[in-house]
Parts: sequence; C-alpha cells; structure tokens
Amino acid sequence: MAFRKAVRRTALIGGGVLTAAFSLSQLSQYRRKQLKLDRLARVQAAEQVDLPSLDELPSRAAQLAALQNTEEFDVLVVGGGATGSGCALDAVTRNLKTALVERSDFSSGTSSRSTKLIHGGVRYLQKAIMKLDYEQYLMVKEALHERANLLEIAPHLSAPLPIMLPVYSWWQIPYYWAGIKMYDLVAGAHCLKSSYVLSKSRALELFPMLKRDKLVGAIVYYDGQHNDSRMNLAIALTAARHGAVTANYTEVVHLLKRVDSQTGTRRVCGARCRDVLTGQEFDVRAKCVVNATGPFTDSLRKMDDQSTHNICQPSAGVHIVIPGYYCPESMGLLDPATSDGRVIFFLPWEKVTIAGTTDTPTEVTAHPVPVEEDINFILREIRSYLSPDVEVRRGDVLAAWSGIRPLVTDPNSKDTQSICRNHIVNISDSGLVTIAGGKWTTYRSMAEETLDAAIKAHNLQAGPCRTVGLLLEGGKDWSPTLYIRLVQDYGLEVEVAKHLASTYGGKAFEVAKIARVTGQRWPIVGKRLVSEFPYIESEVHYAVQQYACTAIDVIARRTRLGFLNVQAAEQALPRIVDIMGKQLGWNEQKKQKELEAAREFLYQEMGYKARWEQLTNTSEISLTPEEVERYKKRFHKFDKGNKGFITTVDVQQVLESISIQIDENMLHEILNEVDLNKNGQVELNEFLQLMSAVKKGTVSDSRLAVLMKTVEESLEERGPVTVDRSGGGV
Repeated sequence: MAFRKAVRRTALIGGGVLTAAFSLSQLSQYRRKQLKLDRLARVQAAEQVDLPSLDELPSRAAQLAALQNTEEFDVLVVGGGATGSGCALDAVTRNLKTALVERSDFSSGTSSRSTKLIHGGVRYLQKAIMKLDYEQYLMVKEALHERANLLEIAPHLSAPLPIMLPVYSWWQIPYYWAGIKMYDLVAGAHCLKSSYVLSKSRALELFPMLKRDKLVGAIVYYDGQHNDSRMNLAIALTAARHGAVTANYTEVVHLLKRVDSQTGTRRVCGARCRDVLTGQEFDVRAKCVVNATGPFTDSLRKMDDQSTHNICQPSAGVHIVIPGYYCPESMGLLDPATSDGRVIFFLPWEKVTIAGTTDTPTEVTAHPVPVEEDINFILREIRSYLSPDVEVRRGDVLAAWSGIRPLVTDPNSKDTQSICRNHIVNISDSGLVTIAGGKWTTYRSMAEETLDAAIKAHNLQAGPCRTVGLLLEGGKDWSPTLYIRLVQDYGLEVEVAKHLASTYGGKAFEVAKIARVTGQRWPIVGKRLVSEFPYIESEVHYAVQQYACTAIDVIARRTRLGFLNVQAAEQALPRIVDIMGKQLGWNEQKKQKELEAAREFLYQEMGYKARWEQLTNTSEISLTPEEVERYKKRFHKFDKGNKGFITTVDVQQVLESISIQIDENMLHEILNEVDLNKNGQVELNEFLQLMSAVKKGTVSDSRLAVLMKTVEESLEERGPVTVDRSGGGV
C-alpha cells in the first residue's frame, strides 16, 4: 500500500512538471483533437488500400528507360533510404509523375543500420518534461502515431516488443514508472500495451541473464521492432507498383538548372544522372527535385549552391551482434544510464541479440567502419548489467556495423547527444527541396510534410496525402498463420516458412513457387544457403527481381546474413554469386569481382576486420609454458612430419584414421579462418595465436580449435568428431 502511494505521489509530481509547460486541460484537448484526426485519417486510408498498382514489378532496365524517355517528371527524389522512398510513395499516390534515383542500393546507408526499433522516444519525452519543451513533446506524439501506423501497414515486417528497464534503487521505481506511464498516456489510443512493474524474482524469471546484485525490480514498456532494410525496400517497391520510376545504382552527377523567364533567377529543373553499373549518363527533368540523401544532404545542397552552409552534423552509431542466448527471445532491455551517459539497447532480433548504440561525431562516408573502441564500449556496458555467470566474450561478436545519423545541427549544442532528432524541410532560392534530420519511425510524416512544401513551392497539381494506412509490399495478404499454408502447400521447413512469411508477407508464395526440390523426404523444397539460417536459394532469384544488382545487396539487404553472422555470410557467398551470375549473365571475371567486393564489405563494414586484427596482434599472446606444450602436442598430432604447418591433407589423413570424413571444401574453409597470411596452410605460430585468442575470449569457439581438440580426444577414446558451426565470432 505504501509503495502504491509512493508511485502515485511521484506520478503527480511528474504531472506537475508537465503542467508547467502546458495545462492538463490543454493536453486533454490536444489528445481529443489528435484522436479525432487519427480516426478520420484511418477512414480515409481504408478507402485507399486498393489504390491501383502493378501486379508485376518493372525490371530495372525498364525503369532506366522510363527515366530517360519521360519528358518531365513532377517530382524527382534523390535518395533511396527510408525518407526518400517515403517521399516517392507519397508523391506517386498523390497522382504526381514521380521518379526516384539512388546511387547505391535501396537502404544501403543509414536506413539498414539502425537499432531495428520503431519507437516514439522515451528519452525524448523525458527531455520534453524536464526542459518544459512542448515542441519535443509533439515530436514524441507524432512518432507514437507513426509507430502505430507502421505496425499496421507492414504487419509482416514489424511487431511490438516488450523492453525491460532494470531498477537497482528503490527510489527509481516510482520515478521510472511515472515516466513510462506518461509514455503510455502520450501514446493514447496508439499505446501498444500498457507498461507494468515487475518484482525482482519476476524480472529474473523473464530475463534470467540479468545481474541479481542490488536489483530491486524492473519496469516493462512496449515499442515496435522491424526488419529495417526490408521495410525500406517494401516502401520503395510499393512506390514502384503504384507507378513511380525507381532506379538504384543511379547517381546524380550534377543538378540541371534553367532561367525562370518571369524572375530571371536560375531554378533547379532536374539532374544529370549516371548508371553506376554501365557508366551511361542521361538527363532527368523534373518540375521539383527533392533532396533526401540523409548524411549526404549537404553534398547535394552544395551542388545547388557552393556557398551554402552545412545543416547536418553526422553522428556514428555502432551496433554489435552477439549470440541469441545473451537475451530472451521475446524481451529486450534498456540501459538508461551508461558509464558516459549514453543509452544502450539490448534486443532480440532474428534469433540473435543486438546491442547498441554509440553516439559519436564522425565524418560522412559511404562505407562507415565499426571501430574496436566502440565495440569494446558496448561489451563493457553489457557486462555491467548481465549476471557474472554470463561471460561476455569479445569473440562472441558475430557482426558489427556503424551507421551515420543525419542529425540536424543545433548551433548551441556541445555534443551530438543533446541534438534533437527533429527534421527540417528547406527550400533553396533555386527551388531545391531538402528534407534533413528525423528518424526511421517518422519517415512517412516527414515525407508528407516534404511533399506538402514541394507542392506549394512549385505549384504542383496534386491530391492530399494518402499514405496513412496504405499497406506496404507484402502486407495485404499476410496473416499470423500464413506460414502454415507455406508448410502445407509447398513442403517447406517450419522455420523457413516462418521466415518467408515474416520477410515477404503475402509475396512469400512467389518465393516458395520458385524454390528448388531438395530430393529429400523433408523438406520437399527450399535448399538453405547456410545450415543455421532459414535463408533459401530461391530468395536469391527473387532478390534479383527486387532490383538486387550485387552480391552485397543480397547478403546485406535482401537477406540479413551479413548483419547476423559474417562468417555464415562468407560461406554463402559462392552459391549466391553462382545464382546471380546465371540470372544476370555474369562471366567468371565478373563473378570473382563480386566475391571479392562482398568479402571486402564483410571485412571492412561488418566487423570481420576486427577478428583478424586481434588474431595477428602477437604482442597480446598469453599462454603459459604448460599451455604452449599442450597445444604443440595437439598440433603435432596433425603435423606428423614436423613441417611446422598443417594443410587440409594433414587433417583429412588424421580424420580418416578414425573413420571420419569431412568435405574438402569445408576443411579448406575451416583452416582458412585461421590462415592469417593466406598461404594455404596453418602454421604452428598461427595456431598458438588462435588458442591464445580463444583463451582470452577474443575469439570464441573457433571451428579449427574445436575440431583439433575433439580429434585429440577421439584418438584417445575413439569417440565421434563434431565440426558443426559453433557461431563463429568476429
């Protein structure tokens, strides 16, 4: 009873702070007005779900031809991220003749490197209350509305996720509870599920990996989670199906301008574009050009006017991926106060665990690289709130990536943490429309505001915004039980069927139809690219139909292998390249080039580089003399000729002596993980480096280390040998 009174008292205090900024009556009136608008919007959207759309996507070649042969578009959007794709969808559904160009792949930048959350911003609401910032409150309100809409229009790609906030001081329970309840209140009718308080025992039951010491309880609230690159692609594909001309790997070389006969000023009237894959250049003319290039916003603005000042301040956010056993399958965790004041999320996603993000100033680059300092910072924070029984090892990092947030510069801020993710719409003197800032969740409302401004500034003849409630690609025929039909109709594995349903929605049947027969009793169709992930070969065929042009497009954005496990992605690459090569007519030289580019992507941008750097850092080898002798003895069981190195032939001979056979290609792959100088053999020093890294936890469960240990034991006991992939950290 005393606890409930304390909670209520704190809630009233929180309400008092909010009232200082705007009265409760004003808040109530605003909520009634907003709910009324929401209902009207949903009625309107319900009539628009059946907007005319194409049954078959035009090919990329057809889209490029349309770009070149159309006399003039109403709107040309530059940038194929979430915001740019959202602008294209908004424009085309207003009956505007629309084009979208992206110099790389759709979602190749920041939009594929997010925390995978669809959220209103708990910490922004806290700032709104503490700083009496009504504008920031409205931003949270808008984001919560957009969160609800996004969950509705792409139910296959998104879902609510409970997130736990552990509490280690009694006074924090009413404090955090009041804040989280305010979050529910602001969400209003769009509240996904009411937040609740947990006792210590219940919190540990739901999140057993949590640190027990000093834990007094926890609070659970709900936000949304999605597959970000697939969501981005769904927006772009939906725009294409509604008639927008969309082309990836098409960059803007420079902006076209004409002299306005009435004012005498030079106005932007299109762009000179280049097909990145062929080098062909052509002009695309448009009444209005929208700059939605994220971190590269200022680059396009300077094409328009070299003297313009920068409006974006880029910030790097690093995330790491660790095995799924670090986190419950259906419960995330929020660390609201890290050692340096930043917020860390710890979330289940695609059967793994995502941890992040950092927030540091950075330079704009198309290929951001996660640095070891940020990876270790996240690992340190994880250790601080996980049980000591859970050994957080550097080697358990399966992938790592860095994304660049296009934050709007606040001249009064001292660091990026204090920069609000508000967006701005700017129209230059020459008519270039720029949308900058914002966040993933509010992409649709940002696009709506941008098109409203563009229509007004350029006197375009257009209807009202029609994207609220408009289902995205795959959403129309999706249901929670769709995967059962895939299993029953096509003979797919349940895990594969669930994956296809949650990735492609109603379009999953198109992927299943082109799946190859396995020749096995079960599954009947659907050969996996790698054994431990549900991605199948027919998805590569389908990816090409969805404008995938490179192997990187497949491992990073059509599937998420590169983001989930870089070693698994590397293993799948040869087969992916073979399939794409047949569809796109690649010769052997082109296929090899694709392999090398994809491996470089994994090495640089997905964290593989960090693994090799740790293995090659010989100054950190720390083995006792006894351990060195033990590992030398193990090594020489394979190096019977005392050559000082072992090859696949040596390993095969030992395995044959105990009646075990392993595919030669697999053996080559296992040794290649440790072959640092890439000379086709593993030397004794490389093996000792590996074992030292395993001992320190910088490399976890190396397949070669596991294989050699198991063989050594088998030679003594004549037991079975297991070489299944253990996870393979980077």
